[in-house]
Amino acid sequence: MLIKGAKVYTAEHRFETKDVAVAGGRFTAQGGDERVVNADGLYMIPGLVDIHFHGCMGADMCDGTEEALDVITKYEASIGVTSVCPATMTIAKDELLKVMQNAGAYTYKRGAHLVGINMEGPFISAAKKGAQAAENILRCDVELFRQLQSAAKGLIKLVDIAPEEPGAIDFIDQVKGEVVVSIAHTMADYEAAKTAIAHGASHVTHLYNAMPPLNHRNPGVIGAARDAENVHPELICDGVHIHPSVIRATFAMFGAKRMILISDSMRATGLEDGEYTLGGQPVTVRGNRATLHDGTIAGSATNLMDCVRFCVKTVGLPLEDAIMCATENPAREIGIYGEVGSIETGKKADFVLLDKDLNLVSVYIDGEEI
Repeated sequence: MLIKGAKVYTAEHRFETKDVAVAGGRFTAQGGDERVVNADGLYMIPGLVDIHFHGCMGADMCDGTEEALDVITKYEASIGVTSVCPATMTIAKDELLKVMQNAGAYTYKRGAHLVGINMEGPFISAAKKGAQAAENILRCDVELFRQLQSAAKGLIKLVDIAPEEPGAIDFIDQVKGEVVVSIAHTMADYEAAKTAIAHGASHVTHLYNAMPPLNHRNPGVIGAARDAENVHPELICDGVHIHPSVIRATFAMFGAKRMILISDSMRATGLEDGEYTLGGQPVTVRGNRATLHDGTIAGSATNLMDCVRFCVKTVGLPLEDAIMCATENPAREIGIYGEVGSIETGKKADFVLLDKDLNLVSVYIDGEEI
């Protein structure tokens, strides 16, 4: 296949009008079959990579069923997310084990590729639980983590912890070579976060949310993350979780190369307003706002492609930066950049064509139109 005349987003983070060849489901330097796709005037970008979301279209990662993953991967592919690393919740241990076993046994079905699992809980702080269920919160447990990782057949790419909790630093020391450790749902101050980072934590889950705010005398997790060049924060850019001004300020503080856009979407995404659940708790959805009945924000009802559009059209970020933060950066973070995240020879031909207004025209996975 030959994609002709597209404005191609290159590995150098700029657009270049050129032709791109695909053969055997991968980008190739030359050749391809006789199929020609006329992409004149269209943007050609890598398929998006969402490393933190819970569900969509009525399905949730924690449903723990093959059918739920079918729904999730099909929907994500349909909106341009071609690689997914869905997140679990703070649920009972036996339920969590079933969720991991289900993901580990899942096979590809022409939707988004299931490339990992984000283990969001149960090793968090009850004081900043957000929409997580307090009764299922546990202390960091290396043996439990490895049992879950074995059940998932190695799919757990991120594990979230509150570093101020007992046993957290020892946990980081033991697992940092096996998984990306993320600071999340935490009351950690600057020193506690700095200690966690020094021991090997290198990621921050939904920056600003479920943690103390940035204060000029108490910079907390946000300040500690800013000071550590190897730490990469997630940002939910759905127009609800973070004000556009703060998004701009955050990109100015950290730089686009360190930022990762996520959707944090829950099962209501793609559906109408109504009553839903997240981690077994009731959630009300109105527009793109999802809340527990006590008013706590409970994940997002916006997909990652809409977050990219919001960043460009409302926040005012350069399109090139928004794309990098939703493709290359998350792919690098979970160790799959050798296969996806950019349009380069040898990589999977996972890509999206967008018109000049960033409306989706078509999605390709492994060189096949979805």
